[in-house]
Amino acid sequence: MNNRQNFILILILSAIVIAARLIPHVPNFSPLAAVILFSAIYAKDTKYLILPFIALLVSDFFIGFYHLGIMLSVYGSLAAILFLGMWVKKYKSIPNTVTAALGSGLFFFLITNFAVWYFGNWYAHDLSGLMLSYAMAIPFFKQTILSNLLYTGLLVGTYEVAQTAIQQKKIITSK
Repeated sequence: MNNRQNFILILILSAIVIAARLIPHVPNFSPLAAVILFSAIYAKDTKYLILPFIALLVSDFFIGFYHLGIMLSVYGSLAAILFLGMWVKKYKSIPNTVTAALGSGLFFFLITNFAVWYFGNWYAHDLSGLMLSYAMAIPFFKQTILSNLLYTGLLVGTYEVAQTAIQQKKIITSK
């Protein structure tokens, strides 16, 4: 895949992120983290890594912005996921990819729910309030983990199968 094709692929995936956030969906069941992981693993040029974040910002424009501290925690946790994807790029394997999909859900859960507790007024600002914040978010955490595993598996799996098929075709046609 050349650089232009790589850019177009990540751009299309980023457009899917916008659409997925704007259409009705199960809360926290989103391809966003998987697209960020995929982009970090396969981007030919690091400047393409900004595309999923631009997609998030565009969709936030339509959905509505929220408390700056909470919003920064969302974007920050997704940046941590980006760095996790860069690690997978260096040490690519199925177990590392699955670990990154699971770990990205855990990063997002821990960081964003802490921010909701810290910046919001839904929970008491003590340890019991923090624990309640995490407890109330468990159903969303389940959806995050399931979507990360599903979408990461689909994106990375499809890409790897396609690359293998392309290589096999090259080997067959060169004989």
